[in-house]
Amino acid sequence: MRKLVYYVGVSLDGRIAGPGGEYDFFPAGDEQQSVAYSAWTNALYPDTVPTAFRAPLGLADVPNRHFDTIVMGLGAYRPAFDAGVTSPYAHLRQYVVSSTLKPDIDPAVTVVPGDPLALVRDLKREDGAGLDIWLCGGGKLAGAVLPEIDELVIKSYPVVAGAGVPAFDGAFDPTVFDVVARTAFPGGNTLTHLTRRQAVRAPASS
Repeated sequence: MRKLVYYVGVSLDGRIAGPGGEYDFFPAGDEQQSVAYSAWTNALYPDTVPTAFRAPLGLADVPNRHFDTIVMGLGAYRPAFDAGVTSPYAHLRQYVVSSTLKPDIDPAVTVVPGDPLALVRDLKREDGAGLDIWLCGGGKLAGAVLPEIDELVIKSYPVVAGAGVPAFDGAFDPTVFDVVARTAFPGGNTLTHLTRRQAVRAPASS
């Protein structure tokens, strides 16, 4: 079965964006550190680079390495939409969970008006040829599909936002994830890969 992976940048106080959806406040160190950090993450996860930026970054011909599908909420989709780009990840199959977005916004985008859990469960049952599903955000969507999130890839930045969109915005549901790997960068940010801890079954009584 395919995995649902939440790959996202997060502030120290757990915000993935500011109150207006802004994310340009995330620091990445000085210019040299920022370039090195972006090059490293883009090489590791080229699938998450918007299609318009792939050619300038030398990624136009790089095959998808982790994902073939993206699921996002309206907040995650809106920055591209407001800029006039209706298919920001044309190299992926795109789903936008929204009850207000028009269903015919773009032929390459499937608008899902409700029940994101059913959506991701259907996607996970598909044969993805070894590729997984990228949960791009936002917080309400992540909170709604938390029961189906298999892995987290967290880009943590050394900044406190103070307010904004939380990484998870849903019901109280403590869910344990185990750290698989963590890489620290000179600018102070880290990238941490976590997997959902599997419940331990009690041995059957004889």
